[in-house]
Amino acid sequence: MISVETALTEIFSLVAPLETEEIAVSEAAGRVLRLPVVASRDQPPFDASAMDGYAVADPVAAGGRFKIIGQASTGASFSGSVGANEAVRIFTGAPVPDGATRILIQENVTRDGEHITLDTSPDPTTHIRPRAQDFAAGDQISAPRRLRPVELALLAAMNCPQVTVSKRPEVTIIATGDELVMPGETPRADQIIASNAFAIKAIAEAEGAHARILPIARDTEESLRAVFELAQGADMIITIGGASVGDFDLVGPVCEALGARRSFYKVAMRPGKPLMAGRLGDALLLGLPGNPVSSIVCAHLFMRPALRAMLGLGAYPMPSATASLTHDIDANGPRAHYMRARLGPGPSITALPRQDSALLGVLAEADALLIRAPHDPAREEGEHMRYILL
Repeated sequence: MISVETALTEIFSLVAPLETEEIAVSEAAGRVLRLPVVASRDQPPFDASAMDGYAVADPVAAGGRFKIIGQASTGASFSGSVGANEAVRIFTGAPVPDGATRILIQENVTRDGEHITLDTSPDPTTHIRPRAQDFAAGDQISAPRRLRPVELALLAAMNCPQVTVSKRPEVTIIATGDELVMPGETPRADQIIASNAFAIKAIAEAEGAHARILPIARDTEESLRAVFELAQGADMIITIGGASVGDFDLVGPVCEALGARRSFYKVAMRPGKPLMAGRLGDALLLGLPGNPVSSIVCAHLFMRPALRAMLGLGAYPMPSATASLTHDIDANGPRAHYMRARLGPGPSITALPRQDSALLGVLAEADALLIRAPHDPAREEGEHMRYILL
């Protein structure tokens, strides 16, 4: 068996960033930007009023009286110039007229026909947003990065209608085993419902992939070969189950017969020891364990980082943070342990009482994986432990 860290390094060696495509900013939510974007204009493109009020020229003092000579609003600027004892009615976001050096907010003045009087001492601030306060022409949004909603707004403000992003990875998911039937079917007494693939598909899509669940591959070479044929063209092929060493675990031999190059098999971790990785044609082949929790935990630890590397985000493990234990825990054994856990205020973390790799209900209660290194000693309440957010 190899360590989790070695397994992840091996997986990164099997993938490379995918090609790029150009898409509209309106379609770019969640996509990975691969080329920097340069602003073509200043924002704001002019000195702008930060308040509703009156644009005037310094010096001003309490009791000052100003003649209103015009109005400036968004999309309709005042074309003249403001001189001493003159004011232009102005609204938030409107261009500040030439000659004006501050905005008197409307709550601080009294208007009498075409004149205003300043009722208080002038504010310390001018209430003017200077040109290019947000960004200037030539400023960049760096790449690579996953585009969030706020960055789409920033791109639009930069007058950028299109962006260059990574193509979406194509992921195919193959559940294996005679014991499986799809949801909605009627299982025999010796069968169970195939469930893992639906979590794996959702995890892959949350990372930005297109994911397909292929028909269940039965425990025959002919069935496995037929389903693998349907996976042609994928960037990543995920198999679930069938990769151990029992008489009916045929994924490894069939893949090798199809030309797969296996990189490793078995990782010193729990849940998830029977993990396999390699290449099948142009695709990363990732063989996940059949136990539901093992399969999903391995998807978080290995599939997600591999997809991020394909998207051009670099070769990194899933980020972790620390929280304080709410209870004592016993020493760990020789394999890394990713315990299903709940986060609390503080932050604090509580390992759930049942850690069996077949218990999907327990995993559904968890929002974190508490990380135990191999041979980690017993830990006491209050100690800080690393975790991965689910």
